[in-house]
Amino acid sequence: MNRILIIGCSGSGKTTLTSKLAVQTGLPVIHLDQEYFFPGWKEPKPDDWAKTVEELAARDRWIMDGNFSGTFKYRMPRADAVVFVDRPTWLCLWRVLKRTLQHHGKVRPGSAPECPERFDAHFLHYVMRYNITRRPGILRVLEEQRKLGKEVFRLSSVGDVKAFLKRF
Repeated sequence: MNRILIIGCSGSGKTTLTSKLAVQTGLPVIHLDQEYFFPGWKEPKPDDWAKTVEELAARDRWIMDGNFSGTFKYRMPRADAVVFVDRPTWLCLWRVLKRTLQHHGKVRPGSAPECPERFDAHFLHYVMRYNITRRPGILRVLEEQRKLGKEVFRLSSVGDVKAFLKRF
């Protein structure tokens, strides 16, 4: 596998999995949050973002960590495997709150440069609603990818993550 796409709710463990997988495989890491946000949490124009993701996905080798479902059309066809870290809402919310407190006012690992961790009610609401609003669509996309012959992994527990990492 030369290109692995890792998706899932914020706080699900995508970045941790990406880091471990990168060590085991030697694949270069692309954290989409680092590519998306400019200093001060500024966002790119949609057309510029689409072009950036298309260029990133065109690379020969990567582990790409991040949701941004609007860019699946650039990333999914290029990925050799798609990994969905599918964890319960309470766990994702707990981890997001914990990291926010732990890194508040500082840039945390895996985050965009000059974007210090902060409390953001809109973001917390997104995490709380992710499994209701986003997860069903992601499961449909994953099933479509599986039917196309793509390797798809759904990791719902610590045991699933450990078993997945043992493959490498």
